[in-house]
Amino acid sequence: MDDYRRIADTLAEQIATGHLRAGDRLPPQRRFARSHGIAASTAARVYGELIRRGLAVGEVGRGTFIRASAPHGEPALSEPALARVDLELNFSLPPEQPAILAESLAGMQRPDVLAAALAPIGAAGTPAIRDAAAALLSRAGWSPDPATLLICGNGRQGIAAALAAIAPAGERIGVEELTYPLVKGFATRLNLTLVPLPMDRFGLIPEALRAAGPLRAVYLQPNLHNPLGVTMPEGRRHELVTLLHGLDMYAIEDGIYSFLRDDLPPLAALAPERVIHVDSMSKRVAPGLTVGIVVTPAAITDRVASAARSGGWTASRFAADVATRWMTDGAATRLQKIKREDAAARQAIVRESLAEFAVQADPCAFHCWWQLPEPWRADMFVAAAARRGIAVTPGAAFAVTPSRAPNAVRLALSAPAKEVLATALDTLATLARSTPDDTAVE
Repeated sequence: MDDYRRIADTLAEQIATGHLRAGDRLPPQRRFARSHGIAASTAARVYGELIRRGLAVGEVGRGTFIRASAPHGEPALSEPALARVDLELNFSLPPEQPAILAESLAGMQRPDVLAAALAPIGAAGTPAIRDAAAALLSRAGWSPDPATLLICGNGRQGIAAALAAIAPAGERIGVEELTYPLVKGFATRLNLTLVPLPMDRFGLIPEALRAAGPLRAVYLQPNLHNPLGVTMPEGRRHELVTLLHGLDMYAIEDGIYSFLRDDLPPLAALAPERVIHVDSMSKRVAPGLTVGIVVTPAAITDRVASAARSGGWTASRFAADVATRWMTDGAATRLQKIKREDAAARQAIVRESLAEFAVQADPCAFHCWWQLPEPWRADMFVAAAARRGIAVTPGAAFAVTPSRAPNAVRLALSAPAKEVLATALDTLATLARSTPDDTAVE
């Protein structure tokens, strides 16, 4: 038997006997490797094997945790009615969705259509997907020029391509002080320095761009900010783009959640020569088959396309052709409407279940931000929630400066069924009314 499987079996036995409990954090892989006298790559395979068996879960920016389980056939959860409830990842898959999407794909069964979809594709995609994506993204008087659109594998890859295109290694990039966690990983791989910029209840404070000193660019989320749910008002958007011109700076605008609230023009509509706008089909439709859509300033379209090609971030032709069908036959638009209604219904559940707590959320968003009550600390609350079979994300995952991580958690609302979400939120509310000492002996 491979060494890593033997070690994984030992850990599995410790989980089964209760020596390792749901919510326990495993040591960092390098420390685990040193303590067991194995290579770091072997430790990574051990952790991967535990995750494959469903015994552990890896959480971005936090580490690897033991999942809720049932050793010796006994329920491991304080709330036996709850299976593991995922309030970490936002992926909305409404019941109507498979039928809607299947209808769109019927035409791809023709050999000639499928043959075309299996051919290679470049960063520019096809004329059909550029036209369809430009129409889908249009809102509040803005309609992007299809000639400036590029197609990546997903929105994350679009952000990476934009950063690589406009920021040479060693440059400083401004970001909101709480930001999309994967941007921190992109910055590390591209050797960029992230500069956290202060926010208020309207989002990024524009003058912070000037006060931060020389910045190559700024990455931000004006619509339904993740994790705060803030949407930047139109007046501040105008103020921000005026500063972009004055500082000779590009902005990367993350519009992934804009389909849930499209009443305001994007920054790209106000300053098309200064803003790279990134969107995706993953939230609008489904994460399992997606493409990223990048609207570029005309002057740097070729530069962003080159970055996408060199990074391996272009889309597959099959995914692009499927997305084109979903956009042109109305499937994507139908799903957007369903998901908007669903997000509003889920926010109503939040308001009812967590009414007594300091919860911040846009009524259109699929997530909310919970400032935890004393004496709870985010890491303790996350572990206690995990012991009840509920996965939530601590504020530290979004903080650019770890020492300034807020004592809060983000709840992603879209994955579980509504009745499961309501039960999970009631469980978390009961937990928050207690203290860490109350739960220490569970």
